Amino acid sequence: MYLALLVIFLQCSELHAEGKVFTFNGVEIKVEPHGKVKNGAPMSIICHADISKNSDFQLQYNFTIFKDRKLVFMSISDKEDARYEIPVAKSSDTGDYECRVKADRKLVFSRTIYVWVAGMTKPILTADKKEVLEGEVVKLRCELPEEVPPLEFFFRKIKTNSEPIEKRVAEQNQNFSEMEYFVEAGDNILQFDCFGKRQVRSGWDSSQHSNKTLVTVKEPFIRPTLITRPSNNITEGDQIEFECSTVAAQMRGIEIIFQKNRTILNSVRDKKFLKYSTIATQEDSGEYLCKVEQGAVSKTTKMNVFVSELFPKPTLSASMTKLDESKDLILNCSINSLRRANFSILRKSSSGDILLKKSRVLAIKVNVNDTGSYTCKAEVKGIVKESKPVRISVYAPVSKPTLSVVSGSPEVVLGKPLQLICHSVMGTPPITFTFYKGDEIKKNVTNDTYATFLDEDIGLNDNGGYKCDARNNHSSGVKTSNILNVTVIVPIRDASLGSVPYGEVEVGSDTAFLCSVKEGSWPIDFKFFKKTDREVLLHEVREYSDRTIWHKKTMKRKDTGTYYCMASNRASVDVRSRPITISVILAAWQKGVIAAFVLTAMAGAGAVALWWFLRKKKKAKGPSMEMSGSALAPNLTSEKLTRPPSDGNYYSGSGYIEDNENHMKSTDESKDSVENRHSRIYGHPDAT
Repeated sequence: MYLALLVIFLQCSELHAEGKVFTFNGVEIKVEPHGKVKNGAPMSIICHADISKNSDFQLQYNFTIFKDRKLVFMSISDKEDARYEIPVAKSSDTGDYECRVKADRKLVFSRTIYVWVAGMTKPILTADKKEVLEGEVVKLRCELPEEVPPLEFFFRKIKTNSEPIEKRVAEQNQNFSEMEYFVEAGDNILQFDCFGKRQVRSGWDSSQHSNKTLVTVKEPFIRPTLITRPSNNITEGDQIEFECSTVAAQMRGIEIIFQKNRTILNSVRDKKFLKYSTIATQEDSGEYLCKVEQGAVSKTTKMNVFVSELFPKPTLSASMTKLDESKDLILNCSINSLRRANFSILRKSSSGDILLKKSRVLAIKVNVNDTGSYTCKAEVKGIVKESKPVRISVYAPVSKPTLSVVSGSPEVVLGKPLQLICHSVMGTPPITFTFYKGDEIKKNVTNDTYATFLDEDIGLNDNGGYKCDARNNHSSGVKTSNILNVTVIVPIRDASLGSVPYGEVEVGSDTAFLCSVKEGSWPIDFKFFKKTDREVLLHEVREYSDRTIWHKKTMKRKDTGTYYCMASNRASVDVRSRPITISVILAAWQKGVIAAFVLTAMAGAGAVALWWFLRKKKKAKGPSMEMSGSALAPNLTSEKLTRPPSDGNYYSGSGYIEDNENHMKSTDESKDSVENRHSRIYGHPDAT
């Protein structure tokens, strides 16, 4: 009975458990107050689970809230809401928030919301000193309590009647920063403050400015005093004295420097004043500066001084500034409205001025070595002034120029440029050179001793007529060179090769080779070559003509081959002819001897064959018709081989040489006509 009741209870419990069904409709997250949260105000992040159940039963909810994917809140409750309370919101609470709810093995995520806490806590600024000396350093510390890095700090140095000097420091790992400021001369009372910034999604969030920190500055020494004696109406020649002084709390390390423009005139150390004196000149007018330095502190005082002119600078005049050598030169030194002065005339030199005469006037007879710059000096009451320099140029006449070709030889290849040089051995530069081609001026050049001219327009008729002039500032005028005749070299054009006989040549006979050119200046170098596996030079000759004939004696079978000629002159261009082919063949009598020898040999062979046949016939029982027929074959063959040639005259062969459509044909004359040196070469463009 008890067992039955237990079974019924378990089954009922199972049926009751299977009846608890729920589902998540969603999870919502929101922030209170809505919108932008003000820094320092309370803030709540609320997470709500929207659930549907099939009956009224209790569930345990596990709430977790994340900020920027980091866990910030956890809660377990049987309620469908959870609140993450932040009593004092800070800018560091700005970020992305998300809620997760878990119930009975079911997990649901909310959407992400962005919460912006506007504003930052007010920073706190402290200084390590309240009172400093000029040249010392103030160390500041700015702190943003309750703020979380990364942060940026801005320090400001505030001076009266000037813009604050701001410095920025980025801190990645701490909520405070430190900065040092150098206290400069003139910083009497200083104020410092700071503020902070942090980057948010919408830009930058800034804090309020911190409290202002006051720092009092003391002077280690006062600004220097600069005076002159006399204080005004200073004239050249007067004794002028400068005095620079200061008052310091401690003289050790004090340095006083006195300078004009950037030039230091005097300096002292560990003293409270400095003196400097000089005889005043007009060049002493200008701005003077007294500077006092101690450590990193520097203070200055400036003064402008004007020195009146005692007398003007002298003027040097010359009777002539450009003159021929051996002419008279007079130099005169003078001062406006003043005659009593100590004068001297000098010549300028790189090694120092050369005194020529202590006088107002200098008269000399000049030579070319007197060319240079001259000045004069005047002295009154110990004040010396110098005139502006005067340039004197003394000229020697130019010598007769020489005109020559730069390459050395007075000739030029047609179509190539010709460079000439005109040179004068004597003459004071600058010298102006003028080049002429015929009577036409081609170029003007001003140089020291020579000039060049490039003529790029060379024609066949340009065989002379070049000259040049040279002149300088000497009164003698222009000098002209001799006329330079230049030979124009015409390059070789169109070489051609012919021969007699042409084509075929009998063994033992002579052959005449003719090489000629259409154009080219004499002399001409002719070369004859035979082409084998290499180029073989057979004959060379120099001719004052446009052609040459080479007689090759006693041709042999090995002379068969290809021939060509090459022509060149001083234009240094080798021109090659078209090749011709020569075949060396046997003479007619040599052919007859060979034919007779062959026929004799064949006749002897026929006789032996006939003897052998007759002997065989005697031994045979009965002659066969077939053997008779075969015996006739050698006789017929022998008859054909011993037949004399049908053409009684031997044709030695003829041919032609073609070069630019000009043909040279060999004659059909006898061998004796080939050996004649004056035989006619038909068809060659230069045949005579």
